[in-house]
Amino acid sequence: MILLLALVAFSFTATAQNNTSKVDYKSISFKVFGACEQCKDRIENGLKLKGIQKAVWDVDSKQLALVYNPAIITLDRIENKIVGLGHDLDNKKAKKVIYDALPSCCHYREIDEQKKAIQLDSSLAFNTPTYISQVDSVSHTPAVHIHNNMVQGLVMEVTSNGKFKPLASASIYWLGSSKGVVSDSLGIFKIKLDSAFTRLVVSYTGLQPDTISVTDVNELKIILASKNQLKEVTVKSRQRFTYASPISTIRTQVMTGGELLKAACCNLSESFETNPSVDVSYNDAVTGSKQIQLLGLSGNYTQLTVENLPGPRGLATPLGLNSIAGPWIESIQLTKGVGSVANGFESIAGQINVELKKPESAERVLANLYVNDLGKTDINLNLAEKLSAKWSTALLLHDDFLKNKNIDFNQDGFRDLPTGNQLSLVNRYKFDNTKGLLAQFGIKVLNDQKVGGQTAYNPDIDKNTTNNYGLGINTKRYELFGKIGYVFPQQKFKSIGLQIAAIDHQQDSYFGLTTYNAKQKSFYSNLIYQSIIGTTIHKYRAGLSFQYDNYDENFKSVVFSRKEIVPGAFFEYTYTPTETFSAVLGLRADHNNLFGSFVTPRLNLRYEPIKGTVIRGSFGRGQRTANIFAENNSVFVSARQVSILTTATGKAYGLNPEVAWNKGISIDQKFKLFTRDASLSIDFFRNDFNSQVVVDVENAREVKFYNLNGKSYSNSFQAELNVTPINKFDVRLAYRYFDVKTTYSGQLLDRPLIAKDRAFLSFDYATDNGWKMNYTVTYNGKKRLPNTSANPVSYQLETYSPDFFNMNAQLTKSFGNKIPMDIYLGAENLGKIYQQNAIVSANQPFGQYFDASMVWGPINGRMFYIGWRIKIK
Repeated sequence: MILLLALVAFSFTATAQNNTSKVDYKSISFKVFGACEQCKDRIENGLKLKGIQKAVWDVDSKQLALVYNPAIITLDRIENKIVGLGHDLDNKKAKKVIYDALPSCCHYREIDEQKKAIQLDSSLAFNTPTYISQVDSVSHTPAVHIHNNMVQGLVMEVTSNGKFKPLASASIYWLGSSKGVVSDSLGIFKIKLDSAFTRLVVSYTGLQPDTISVTDVNELKIILASKNQLKEVTVKSRQRFTYASPISTIRTQVMTGGELLKAACCNLSESFETNPSVDVSYNDAVTGSKQIQLLGLSGNYTQLTVENLPGPRGLATPLGLNSIAGPWIESIQLTKGVGSVANGFESIAGQINVELKKPESAERVLANLYVNDLGKTDINLNLAEKLSAKWSTALLLHDDFLKNKNIDFNQDGFRDLPTGNQLSLVNRYKFDNTKGLLAQFGIKVLNDQKVGGQTAYNPDIDKNTTNNYGLGINTKRYELFGKIGYVFPQQKFKSIGLQIAAIDHQQDSYFGLTTYNAKQKSFYSNLIYQSIIGTTIHKYRAGLSFQYDNYDENFKSVVFSRKEIVPGAFFEYTYTPTETFSAVLGLRADHNNLFGSFVTPRLNLRYEPIKGTVIRGSFGRGQRTANIFAENNSVFVSARQVSILTTATGKAYGLNPEVAWNKGISIDQKFKLFTRDASLSIDFFRNDFNSQVVVDVENAREVKFYNLNGKSYSNSFQAELNVTPINKFDVRLAYRYFDVKTTYSGQLLDRPLIAKDRAFLSFDYATDNGWKMNYTVTYNGKKRLPNTSANPVSYQLETYSPDFFNMNAQLTKSFGNKIPMDIYLGAENLGKIYQQNAIVSANQPFGQYFDASMVWGPINGRMFYIGWRIKIK
């Protein structure tokens, strides 16, 4: 290295001497503090000034070789320029605000402190108290830890004589992002945790790169290089299976795969049983469809995406939660309030993004078998294979069926669950050339057939008659999706990506004597470009989107058709001056061919006044088009007359779009309790509707749809406490309060079938020998029921439902090292609480008072299940 510097200096000197006839250049070398190749680029590019002939900075020695003309530029000015870039000199220091704005891989001050603190002697490697090391064929484990939301560690190689040697300039970055660092001269790296990404890529010239799962930071990996391959050493740490990233500006709660295994989670609708923020309830008492509630609003107002592509929406709303199999899910990201404008304009209450198993990281084989005492059976098989160094593929299969048509807990003559079969699959392919180009594409198929109604109903005999009441729902859905992106290798903060999806959805159904057949064809595309403005303090995303929806609905022989075409553009700016404050300001403009142009502004703020205390605020607008039939199954399973009150023409059902403004604030506090980590989260959100399609069921003989004329709002408050009283025993307590009101025919009322109060308590315990236990109890307060005074007294309901408790439990035993296997046993609704009179006028299903939509609680009684799961990595 000294010889190299001498040659460089000699070359500069010779050049200067050859030009002495023109100018008097001077050569000099001095130390400039830095850490990586980005520092090198910053220093050398920053010194491209008049009067400086050449400037070369060496990463290892930290020496800057400089040739300059003192007559044009002084050395003092050059030094001021260097410290102005954020780099210290022996005699001058960079300002803290400038230094803090550097990328994390360039924070040489902290890295220098780490070098002093971390001893490379292997005898100290076992003394890291936070982790338990598991090492295969490696005799030493370098020090690795998480500090201040940073993953830190060492990249080392094993020499031929078995000794460890630091590996400098190895690349470490989050797969699918522009966020990366390089290891320094001692092999040390430090990279920020990011809830949006779960895979770390480690690469080094001449060695085989490796990709590492750090999905929930429960299992971190560090890398050792030996015999031209990068090997991984597993390092385990305790981290909750549900967490909110403290460094993200937008508060996003991540539910990992470990959280989903606490309950059976046969499909997405059951994945929220251990989450206090989301309610899941039946839409009615006969179809078996479920809906979520977030911030006191129905799931229609929550944007559901699958890997940031449109999820079940439109006609798929009532059955969409049942269509995504639980074993397919890698993680779920839940955002309350407004999210990013890059994901569209439809989010009002929040966004739920589902991440499916990835071809490159999923188990080679995952099989799951579930059976409950009602006779429902779920079979899942996930297959993943690495086809080559660049290609990988996955096939996700799901089949569930129920043949028992005599499930009738309340003895009203109706099946509590429809019988039938659902078959679905996902086949996906992934390409990664490890040079910045990534692509994936795939297909999804769903075939769902259901039959419900009275237990005596036989569709071969009774369909389209009044012999027995029955229903049939046949759904076929096909999806094509694709993504392609490029991360610029030399500028990892810069990337461009394109997302596309095409959907064909068809539903043929009947409910008693009522028919409803519908088709939906949709196309979606989203082009995103992201980069920085000067430094990483100023980041931005910009893009173009296009949404096309074609609906054809036939309800009681009346056709409702529409085409919506919505092109749009967006720009999102992220300002991160320090690690304690960040802001995301987004703006998008869209044009709907039915409703005209509109603008969607959104703002998210994050402030950390002290370590462990994070305050966030959000404000923004959301807009969506209501699909009144698909989103309200009560229209189909009741004798109510349907009235659409409108004077508008040429719009969706003649109704206006729904527009709301959401405001929210949250506080996350970390602290120690029982000498272990604990957290307290408090949030408050308010939605105000400027325009809304009101679903008015206050007249027992009629359901009316009309545009809002008056106030409509929701207030949501939630407090959540997570503690660990003893090792591996986690307790979660939560309380939530809703105040949700809408103007119905000039009268401001509580929205029906929404509990003001809800409390939640969950216990999780795991043993060292593979036992896991979960017990969850929820309290649901009373709910206002719609007015039924127009019915005869025998068919009238109380003003409010009773409050009730619901208890679920599961016990899991894991065994097997080479081939992990789980056996799980569980029970739902342990208290046997179910609605006795879920259907009004069940004895006269073809009469004028029949109504199966007044559901306020569980439909089924206590249910037991057993399951078996196997994983082959």
